Formats: sequence, C-alpha cells, structure tokens
Amino acid sequence: MAEDLRNTVERQSQYIAGGTMSLNRAINPSKLFVRAKGAYLYDVDGKEYIDYHAGFAPYLFGHGDPEVDEAVIEAIRSGASLIGAGTMPWEAEISELLVESVPGIEQLQLTSTGSEAVGYALRLARAHTGRDVVVVMQGGYNGCFDYVSYNLMDPASFVEPHKPGEEYPLSVTTAGVPKVIDEVVRAIEYNDLEAAERALAKGDVAAIILEPILQNIGIVKPLPGYLEGLRALCDKYGTVLIFDEVKTGFRHALGGYQSLCGVTPDLCTFGKAVANGYPMGVIGGKREIMKLCSDPSPEKRVAVAGTYNGHPVNVAAAKACLTRLKTRETEVYGELERLGARLETGLKQVFETRNYATSIVRQGSAFAVYFMDHAPVNWRDIALNHDAQRDIAFRRALIEEGVFQFPVITKQGSISLAHTDADIDRTIELAEKVVSTLT
Repeated sequence: MAEDLRNTVERQSQYIAGGTMSLNRAINPSKLFVRAKGAYLYDVDGKEYIDYHAGFAPYLFGHGDPEVDEAVIEAIRSGASLIGAGTMPWEAEISELLVESVPGIEQLQLTSTGSEAVGYALRLARAHTGRDVVVVMQGGYNGCFDYVSYNLMDPASFVEPHKPGEEYPLSVTTAGVPKVIDEVVRAIEYNDLEAAERALAKGDVAAIILEPILQNIGIVKPLPGYLEGLRALCDKYGTVLIFDEVKTGFRHALGGYQSLCGVTPDLCTFGKAVANGYPMGVIGGKREIMKLCSDPSPEKRVAVAGTYNGHPVNVAAAKACLTRLKTRETEVYGELERLGARLETGLKQVFETRNYATSIVRQGSAFAVYFMDHAPVNWRDIALNHDAQRDIAFRRALIEEGVFQFPVITKQGSISLAHTDADIDRTIELAEKVVSTLT
C-alpha cells in the first residue's frame, strides 16, 4: 500500500488543487481507501476498517445499502433521466413524503447539496424580512458559502477573552470572502440566549442559522429552554429562525431533530442521510416564505435554480430512504438507539478507570468522546477544556487497529443499521487496547 499511496498522492498533488477533491477530506495519517460496503471501509491492501465516519454521516443504512441502490438502478433502467424542462412525477412524490414527515416543511425545493440549500435559505430569509444580517454560531458549520464562512473552530487563544452574552469578533474560515460581507454577519456562541437577544435586538437581522445540535464539533446539545428561547426571540424581533438539519435530519428522527425538541423553525435545510449518500439537499419551511420562489413580482421573487435539482437518481435514493423510515420508523430508530447505547456503555466502561477526564455524549446513532470532565455546552467550552492531543492520539491509534473515525478533533462518530453487535463489541475491545497507550 505504501507505494500505491505515494504514487496516488504524487498524482493528486500534480493534478488536483489541494490534493483532494474536498479539502475537508485531507487526513493524517493518509489512507488510500478503494471500497466501502455496509459498515466497513477497505484500503488498497484489502485491510478492513469498521467505519464510524460514514462519509461525514450520510450513511444511515450503511454503504451500498441494497434497497437504496436497487431503487437507483431501477430509476436508471426505467429510462428516468434529467429532463430539464417542466416538472417530473418523482419530484411530486418526494416532496409529498418530505412535507408529511417534517413539521417545519410546508413547501420545499430540492438542491444537490446541503450548502446550496443553506444558500437559498439565507436568500429567502433576506427577501422575506427585507434585512441583510445573518447570525451564525461559533463552532457551527453551515456549508461553504461566503455568508457562513465565519468562526468555525477558533483556537483557545481567540475564544478565551470572549465574554458570555457578547458577540465574537469575526474570524473568516477561508480566503476569498469579500470584506464587505463582514458588515452583514454576526457570530455568537451556541447556548447563549443573552448574546442572541443582543444581536437580534438591533432590528436588522434577517436570520439566525444553527445546527439544533452542534454536530460539526461532535455532539453538543442545546441546554433546556435554549431552542425555545431562540424561537421566542425570533418571533419577538421578526427574525427568521433556520435550523440547519443537514446532519441532524433523518439520522435522529424521520421528522428531523425539530420533531424531537418540539421547536419548529421558519426554514430548515437537509442533506446527507436524506438519500443515504447520494447527493441531495432540501430547503423547506413556512409557505409564506417559500412562496417567494414563485412571487409574481420580480422585485420579490427568489430565484432557485439548479440543473441537477430533483435529479431522478438522487430522488430515487431519497424516496427509498424516506419510505423505509416511514414504514419502519420504530424498528429503524429503535435499533440505532440500541446499538448507540451499547457502544456508549462500553466506551464508558473503557474510560472509567483512567486517570484522565472523559465525557461521552450521544444522540441516537451519533456519538463523540470528549477528553474533558463534562459534556460541553459550546465551542468555547471545548476549546478551553478538551484535550485535543489525546483526542487525536486516540483516533489515530484506533485507525491503526482497524476502527475508522475521522482523525480530526471532536468529529462525530456515526453508527449505521449495517453495524452489528459484533462490530460494536469489537470496537469496544479495540478501544480498551488503545487507551492503554494514551498518556
């Protein structure tokens, strides 16, 4: 594998800007994966890894799920194609399923990615309110576009001076964002209602966007009353509340996390698990906002366009996923909860006798191990208290033993229906082995 890896890296660096097609995929140690099936990844040497990365979490049913793939194959065989004119029957079918399933969706549009869905959500919020400012969460990830490319995972030296209740100084996450955009973005800390009210009280905020659980930085849950408080503040100040459920949606419940927390946003975005790894995003919400997509006035109409929106292959995958969740909801989420609880219990037992603090946080099939003495409440908490070096050492040691979690601090682990009790138990066994090497 070493020679194959060297050759591939050399070719990639010659032809691919940045060396990989999504720069977020770059990892250390480098691995050359060639195949994925069920709960497993396979490298060029044929070594098998139990996979908890799941391609950044879309594989709720596992890699290459037979039901989903067969639906895609049938769509291809039937002659369904990207027509690109008028409407197509499968668009109505998937839209109906989504509206029936998610409390916060009265109307929707399909996109090819979650980032696109977020971009349209912000555009709709601005058109609806006549305002420009967007409020984002420190540590949250809402896609790749300029208006959300701020304050991702800033270092402890940046966050330590921050005081609760205040906005953060803006910190861009990429070069190339026009400086003028700084004027219409504000960054606050998750789980900080005082900071949210100060930001919204200025009266110029079109939208506040957040993952209802911050799953970009593991599993950071809302404190009691936090999401309800945001809902009340948005109502008070005329601001659009956007839940970015690209990660939480369908992994935790058919109705998204909003159906579990009981807080309905004005707009919401989905991706990842909606099509079990096939590229699809969803932007949906209140009819009064979504109807701007077809407003007769050019000054009010919000343009939503994409050649591949509603692509029959992706829609077939999403329809298979949602139909399965709808008809077997209790079975699917019950099994994912059981597997998640089994892993959580085992990992707690592994760490309970160690002389360093550990906290394991889980929501259904998603989990994170934090090397700190409590479950974090926001990114500042993590940056100041989490042992990042131990986190990386743990992840890398597991990879070498054949358990793959993305080797970047705090990235969530994701269990799929393809995982078995034997996979969970083997993971616990290997975790026990590698923690003895951590200092």
